[in-house]
Amino acid sequence: MSLNPNQKENTLPPVTSGLKKYRGQWSATEVRHLLKRTTFGAKQQDINLFLKMSPSKAVAYLVNTEEPMPAPPINYYNDDKYTDEEIPMGQTWINTLKYNGMNNGRRKNSLKGWWIGLMINQQPTLREKMVLFWHNHFATETRTVDNALMLYKHNVLLRVFALGNFKEMVKAITKDPCMLRYLNGTANTKKAPDENYGRELQELFTVGKGPGSHYTEDDVKAAAHVLTGFYIDYKTFNSQFGPGRHDEGDKKFSSFYKNTVITGRKGPDGEKELDDLLNMIFEQEEVSKFICRKLYRQFVYHVIDDTTEKNIITPLAKTFRKNNYEIKPVLEELLGSKHFFDVAFRGSIIKSPIDFAVGLCREYDLGFPPDSNYVDQYNCWLQVQGTAANMQQNIGDPPNVAGWPAYYQVPDFDKMWINSDTLPKRNQFSDRMIFSGIVRPQQVKVQIDPVGHAKQFSDPGNPDTLINDAVQSLYMMDLSDKDKEYLKSGVLLSGLQGKMSDHYWTQAWQNLADKPDDVANRNNVTNKLKNLYKYLMNLPQYQLM
Repeated sequence: MSLNPNQKENTLPPVTSGLKKYRGQWSATEVRHLLKRTTFGAKQQDINLFLKMSPSKAVAYLVNTEEPMPAPPINYYNDDKYTDEEIPMGQTWINTLKYNGMNNGRRKNSLKGWWIGLMINQQPTLREKMVLFWHNHFATETRTVDNALMLYKHNVLLRVFALGNFKEMVKAITKDPCMLRYLNGTANTKKAPDENYGRELQELFTVGKGPGSHYTEDDVKAAAHVLTGFYIDYKTFNSQFGPGRHDEGDKKFSSFYKNTVITGRKGPDGEKELDDLLNMIFEQEEVSKFICRKLYRQFVYHVIDDTTEKNIITPLAKTFRKNNYEIKPVLEELLGSKHFFDVAFRGSIIKSPIDFAVGLCREYDLGFPPDSNYVDQYNCWLQVQGTAANMQQNIGDPPNVAGWPAYYQVPDFDKMWINSDTLPKRNQFSDRMIFSGIVRPQQVKVQIDPVGHAKQFSDPGNPDTLINDAVQSLYMMDLSDKDKEYLKSGVLLSGLQGKMSDHYWTQAWQNLADKPDDVANRNNVTNKLKNLYKYLMNLPQYQLM
């Protein structure tokens, strides 16, 4: 068995469907495709929920459902080696302004564990997927910023604007203490202009490097002068504007920006030049096209050919501009389209490490420790976070300001997630979650329940139906009859021959219900299911969504 052959060529058959609303078949297959792309994994209870809706209502639910801001991260980390004397166990640390090397490191770990926990426990909405999308877009690195409070505030900012207004988000990001620290904005003064953020604002955050983007080095320099004056107040870890640090001269831009001159402002009004800069940048159509291309690559496919540019990106960008850069209308149009649901795209993207690790936890509905046992809860979340980091996606720490290469590196894109180092680690994690799980002291174990998972299927006592349902639940593509027959005779019922093997399994499954105290039978059924799930998760098809 191998990956979808289209993955090898890094292309798909031509897809000409456009942005007209999808009104086709609405089965578990279509719902699973929608959920795997917009959430981390497709949980059975979420599939059941969305099957009761129409396609357009399902997309509206994903995009428009309001969620409260989650409770903040807490002190779970006191132990015999260190005690955070200021923050009691179980209490949040986000209100303290006292930081040192020891408490800061542990609070940063707390932040990462908390974030993974939010992904694992997410509601069936787009918020968590979009928070990670914007984290990759406005990339910052924990190791560089090195302050847990500023990193937390940055995460909150991404949550506030995740499905909001992109232009307002860019303004907030520009003044965000975390970003000021990461891209040297806090050191950008009239006496020593720093071009770092002025460059990335254009190259990575707004107009990009697409075919319609022709800003110049002089534009980078001019933007840097506009942005002088913002700095971090390290007593409060908030951003401030210092008029004495701001360049009050006029700033002239190139013909790409219609030779715009941003008139210098004096005193506190100097901060308003940021609005002038953003108004100028957002007049460029390339901003809307650049962001729509990134959203397309996130949710649909990485190759954007001329047909896709014409039929999808250009009209989506028009929608973006028409709605004053509101994000929701763009996502609703894209995710509700015939194009998104085209069968060619199903199983066409390799899962990111986060999609792989968190998606496994969600699709098998793993039971993590409750809030009352927050020490083990956070430590279990951090083991999932560490697993994804070992597979080259360490949340909070993308490799550089451009984010993870798998989202932008031509021509490989998502193929970069899989190599001789990361693929074995994926198999090791899925094997671990089947056979041993995440183990903590005091009898805490987070592990796949193979029997419980099988019970959600239509007829688990029938080995053929069980295998069909298992394949459908874990893959976005079917397997051949020959492959399924091997799954039954060579994996699930290995060593048993002929029709008797079917009867054997049916009887063993029925005995599980009739005689739950029969330990030998339960162990037998459990072990056979473990072998089945292990085999399915080790196949290349499990890496695709």
